[in-house]
Amino acid sequence: MNYKIRPIKEREYILLNDFLYEAIYVPNGVEPPPKEVIELPELQEYIKNFGKSKHDIAFVAEVDKKVIGAVWVRIMNDYGHIDNNTPSLAMSVYKKFRKLGIGSSLLKALLADLKLKGYSKVSLSVQKENYAVKMYKNAGFKTIDENDEEYIMIANL
Repeated sequence: MNYKIRPIKEREYILLNDFLYEAIYVPNGVEPPPKEVIELPELQEYIKNFGKSKHDIAFVAEVDKKVIGAVWVRIMNDYGHIDNNTPSLAMSVYKKFRKLGIGSSLLKALLADLKLKGYSKVSLSVQKENYAVKMYKNAGFKTIDENDEEYIMIANL
């Protein structure tokens, strides 16, 4: 599949609403939450006023001029927060385009950009059952903490 990874454009920030919803892990056999769940304050941390801070960085994957995936970071008090200098990562790819290497390509582009910009590490939170755990480990993320449901992971850049 031909796809392109590129920085997000300001006019595309609104797409992060959809990708935040897509990033919610839903186990097999479980009904997805209503789309309004992204309005919860703890989820709005990921997208509200995106682009207003120099720490807001995002890349998208595009197929036939349609954005089909996104990865973004910001310094926020989210589930993967470790300190006020480390950006937290969120990402998702539309279901139809998953397991094709697009997520790994998005992640690689973002990590390279963060390193270039002088960040020393990046963090994330991921459900233990999420198949993306393997992708994060392959990209160099290590588990630094966990609870019953999630891993908190960091990658040193």
